[in-house]
Parts: sequence; C-alpha cells; structure tokens
Amino acid sequence: MKKVQPILIGNQSSFSASTPLIPFEYAVENQFEAFEWFPDKKENGIGWDFGDMGKRTRRFIKEVAGENHMRLSVHAPWQANPLEEEGQSLLLREIATAWDLGAELFNIHFYAEEGIEAYVQSLIPIIKATAETGMQLAVENTVLTGPEEFNTLFHEIRKCKPTPTKHVGMCLDLGHANLCSLTRNDYLAFMDRLNQDVPIIHVHLHENHGDFDSHLPIFIGPAGRDDTGVRGIIKRLKERGFSGSIILEQWPDPPTILNEARDRLTKLILNYHSKGTN
Repeated sequence: MKKVQPILIGNQSSFSASTPLIPFEYAVENQFEAFEWFPDKKENGIGWDFGDMGKRTRRFIKEVAGENHMRLSVHAPWQANPLEEEGQSLLLREIATAWDLGAELFNIHFYAEEGIEAYVQSLIPIIKATAETGMQLAVENTVLTGPEEFNTLFHEIRKCKPTPTKHVGMCLDLGHANLCSLTRNDYLAFMDRLNQDVPIIHVHLHENHGDFDSHLPIFIGPAGRDDTGVRGIIKRLKERGFSGSIILEQWPDPPTILNEARDRLTKLILNYHSKGTN
C-alpha cells in the first residue's frame, strides 16, 4: 500500500500581534504542525521585521520548532520584488535569515508586470540561494496573477538549466485565487486551470466574499455555510500528491478560531483518506 504523505496545518505571524513571538508560542502550545514567519512592518512602525529579532530569539525559535517537530517557513516581505535591485538584496538577506531559523521553505510573490521571462531571470539568484541552503522556494499567486500565467511561469523556470529548479514550486493562495478576475468566487476553477506539471508545494488558506482580500479565517466566510469548495481543494491537492504545509494566514480574536479551523480541516482530510474520494 502506498504511504499517505501528511499535510501539515499551521498558522502565521502577524503585524497585529503585540509581539512577534505570540502567534508562534500559541502554535507551539496548541500543537500546530507548521508555522510561517511573515515580516510585515508598516510605515507607521506597527508590525515587525527580522531586524527586530536578535540572534538569541532566532536560536530560541529554531530550537523550540525542532523540539516540537514543527515545520517552519518564511514569507518574504510583500515589497520584496526581485525585479528591483533593492528587492533582490532584501530577498537574499531574508533567505539567509530563514536558513538561520531552520525554515524549510521560502515564499515569495509573483510579479508579472514586466513579463514572465523577465521575472524568471530575476529569480535565478533567488533559486540558486535557496538551493544552496536546501530550502524549497514557493512562488505565490497574487490577486493579479492567473493560472495561465503560472503555467507559463513554470514552463520558463524549467528552462533555467543548469540552475537547479526541482526545489521550486507554487504557493497556492486560496483567497487570492478567489479574487482573480478570471476565476472570481471560483477558486476551484483557478486550480483546475493549472497544468498538472505545476508543482504545488505550499498553501495559504483564507477566504473572502469575492470583494476584497479580507483574509477571513476558513469556515468563517462562505465555507462556513457550504464547505464543498474546501473539500474540492483537498481532493485536488491530494490528487497532485501534495504533502506540504497549509498555513492559516490570520491572527483572529479569539485565536481559538484557528484551532476550530485546523480541527475541521483535519477532519475533512481524514474523511478524504477514509473514503478515497470527495
């Protein structure tokens, strides 16, 4: 019998938390299997970045995550565009920090405004740097990037020889897929339009009503009334052999909403395995 690869469910840091460590400590206390660090410092000073995190704190995070078998990932700052010289430098510094934390995956946004070939060329130093550290590199769909652009993106990435690219995949952001103009309010259609050779290695899970990127906790928005779409995503992920992390991109009040989402999602995954279909 083929061994079923696990899907790990985790949460994310937040600029709105009173300290960067609070969501992480909550994840540890509540036995989440993954955690993502997203340095997000606003112009008004609210939030945090890795410059606020000393070596002792980074060592603490790495040790605690290791002791609790927690898979860490790092989300690059939203303004880190590899097409820009400053963005390149920032991404390379963040990769070094991610490695220092013991992260297994580094996540960046897809910027297609200057063309996909130009974006892929700008990615080559990032691809090489993550390969050298042994981390995976995930490219995330934004509200502005559609499935066909990802099909072309990975076609171009595979042409980047001799640069190693097997560690590069897609981060499927469910909320962004729901807002994509081509698949608004139909994230399953977004996923169905992705070629099967586009490797999905990471997932950001949040929802909205198709109006704006509200980052509602899963099952708080439309899926709270009808979870057919979420079950469809699980089915499609498993058919693609997905075994990465699903990150709940919220810090809700109360944070126990994360536990409820995790538990319900876990139940749907287990039901899929037991029935073999959805």
